[in-house]
Amino acid sequence: MTALPRHRPERRFPEAERRIIPCELTNCPHCGEKLRARKQWHMYKYVQTLQGPLYVIGKSKKCVNVECTHAGQYYYAGGVLMISLPYSTYGLDVLARIGWRHEHDHRQFVEIQHELNESGILVSEWNVGQLYRQFLALLGGKREETQRELEATVEKHGGLIWAIDALQPEGCGSLLYVLYEVLNGTPVTAIQLEHPTSQELCDWLRPYADMGFPVLATVSDGEDAIVEALKSCWGQAPHQRCQSHFLGNLAEPVLEYDTHLREQMREDLGGLPPVAKQEDCAQAAADQAAAAETAPLFCLPPANLGLGMPS
Repeated sequence: MTALPRHRPERRFPEAERRIIPCELTNCPHCGEKLRARKQWHMYKYVQTLQGPLYVIGKSKKCVNVECTHAGQYYYAGGVLMISLPYSTYGLDVLARIGWRHEHDHRQFVEIQHELNESGILVSEWNVGQLYRQFLALLGGKREETQRELEATVEKHGGLIWAIDALQPEGCGSLLYVLYEVLNGTPVTAIQLEHPTSQELCDWLRPYADMGFPVLATVSDGEDAIVEALKSCWGQAPHQRCQSHFLGNLAEPVLEYDTHLREQMREDLGGLPPVAKQEDCAQAAADQAAAAETAPLFCLPPANLGLGMPS
């Protein structure tokens, strides 16, 4: 009987960098005694990252205090989760690349697979789909935490104040639109678009409008598409222009006039000698006073000396 091929091939990378990650805890959280490092590894696996494969080793620690209520408890290395998810052999950076290419660039899974294969990542089209679902799961976990923060803000202030700001990443022509809550400063979501319409922004904001939180106000700059989208999603809330943007807009013509005035003054007064510094003036006065003290006094001769002075 011929053995069927394994569904998930075992991939080895002999030249992979070896990275040992110990447990971050030094003392038992229950009794306070120092934990003892265990010789055994609690996990080891090859992880494919965008910078190359890694051989990740996690080392645990153990409480050896017999009087502790959790004596013999193992504590594992949480740092391995900064590299990859449990039971996953792909780095978090690979998940982020897949999510970005599919969500932002609208690439199909097979296209993303070919790109990753060309960069040295061994992955199948089916596995790209699984990793994309892991990417969505990570975003979902963050969404729950954000919702708890918003609920706490509503309980404290009676509602939320939504604000949108548009940033332009360096070297990128499109804008990054960020939705955040003003009262607690929590960034909620972001999207990168190039010249979006109000409808596109409204489609992006709709899931957060459907949360049903009371909204005290909305804030943004003067971009028409943003203002229309905020009023469409939260029409009952008053809208206000961001004071920072408003003052910046007021300062622009003043700055232009000030720049022109400085250039004109530089042309008119450029030939004048520079104004002496205060310390230079003080030194010059001191030198003049010292010279006056050492100079001989000039006196007129008496009239009776007969020096031939005219009478």
